[in-house]
Amino acid sequence: MRSISIFGATGSIGQNTVDLIARAPDAYRVVALTGGANIAKLAQDAIRLKAEIAVTAHDEHLDDLRAALAGTGITATAGEAALIEAADRPVDWVMSAIVGAAGLAPGFRALRHGGTLALANKESLVTAGPLLLAEAQAHGATILPVDSEHSAVFQALVGEDIAAVERIIITASGGGLRDWPIAALASATVADAGAHPNWAMGQRITIDSASMFNKGMELIETREFFGVTPAQIETVIHPQSLIHALVGFNDGALMAHLGAPDMRHAIGYALNWPDRRHLPVARLDLAQIATLEFRAPDPLRYPALAIARAVMETRGRAGAVFNAAKEVALDGFIAGRIGFMDMAAVVDRTLDEITSQLCLSSSMSNLEDVLMTDHMSRQTAWAQITKMER
Repeated sequence: MRSISIFGATGSIGQNTVDLIARAPDAYRVVALTGGANIAKLAQDAIRLKAEIAVTAHDEHLDDLRAALAGTGITATAGEAALIEAADRPVDWVMSAIVGAAGLAPGFRALRHGGTLALANKESLVTAGPLLLAEAQAHGATILPVDSEHSAVFQALVGEDIAAVERIIITASGGGLRDWPIAALASATVADAGAHPNWAMGQRITIDSASMFNKGMELIETREFFGVTPAQIETVIHPQSLIHALVGFNDGALMAHLGAPDMRHAIGYALNWPDRRHLPVARLDLAQIATLEFRAPDPLRYPALAIARAVMETRGRAGAVFNAAKEVALDGFIAGRIGFMDMAAVVDRTLDEITSQLCLSSSMSNLEDVLMTDHMSRQTAWAQITKMER
């Protein structure tokens, strides 16, 4: 019986992980489940999976969580320190699916036990890739990618020499606004950007898909995790979302990973690795699909991609600034303070402003340095939003 913890259990990745674990209850001992404000779901899943501890990130919800778990024997805790304490509980496998910079510290702490970290938290590699990989190496831990794109690349590289790789092609759906006239994008609402044609995801990641900021994050992740150069990483719009990534080799061959748009593919691969086991996902009927479409991303429609490429070249602190500014810009858009296309401008201007204060290419020595850069960047990004409102 393998011991596991799920950080971010109430989000879309966490819920898909819960679904897979619940299908084989005798195979796993669930130690910790963590979530945000959805206390009913967190408590329900903690009881369903017989977790030892349930943690809400919000102190104000602790009483509600305790009440929901009364009489179950499951410990209820809350707050940032409680998340770290949960990560300190040694387990064989950890799902890191807390969205945003809040997922950094628990992921780092979990690596200290030398187990497997299934990484769905994009921010970890984008803001602190070299530190995270060094931490894993120092403790003999394994990091497995859970983003569908990076899981696809990882699988295509099994048994291959990374030195033989010429290119890595990350596919993108293009988001819910991919067919809108470019001139109309400035007037897109939160509801417009929050509707995805292929994937069922949370609001924030769906809007990031429409702006392609999520794909910018994935480009940076690809460089950090696989150690390739920016010139080797490409992006292509693939509306069907059936090919998740392709790897091109020096003999001209392309290895593609295909599968239905279901996150349980990547989660299940990480959960069962190095083995493959049955997963309850749809099987593709290629004759019925008939056609797969591809097109180059328009830089005017998706300015986030050019910004991400500049960040890949700079490295150092640039990823932390990019991520923090992106999160703040998204908050500003959701709050109605800036328009859809203004988000890229906020990130670009924040990078310029921070460059005048710090050497972005300088490396960071520890997690505290990452969090300091994150804090400074958020303040600067909010200042940029305030200027735009005037």
